[in-house]
Amino acid sequence: MDYKKVNASVTTITRDLNKLEEQTGNIYKSVIIVAKRSNQISLEIKEELSKKLEEFASFTDNLEEVFENREQIEISRFYEKLPKPSSIALQEYIDEKLSFHSPEQPDSMK
Repeated sequence: MDYKKVNASVTTITRDLNKLEEQTGNIYKSVIIVAKRSNQISLEIKEELSKKLEEFASFTDNLEEVFENREQIEISRFYEKLPKPSSIALQEYIDEKLSFHSPEQPDSMK
């Protein structure tokens, strides 16, 4: 996923709970869906960042390399400025970009 093009807010926004439960009919189901997607996004971002920072890994401690590595600093700043995974997931949910399904309850549980 390209996180540069995400239109999620970086700051906190108050949401209307009635609109959040429209898709599922239950606010708790909506929260669970957003939470699971948020975890997925968090893992994707973490893996992507780890791959990019592996290029800069050095196995020797050299103070000059630590202070002069501007590319690594720019990559870190980019990821720090991204919206939180929960904000991205919530925006995807509101824009109806998430697909989800509810498993049917067994007959014995009804």
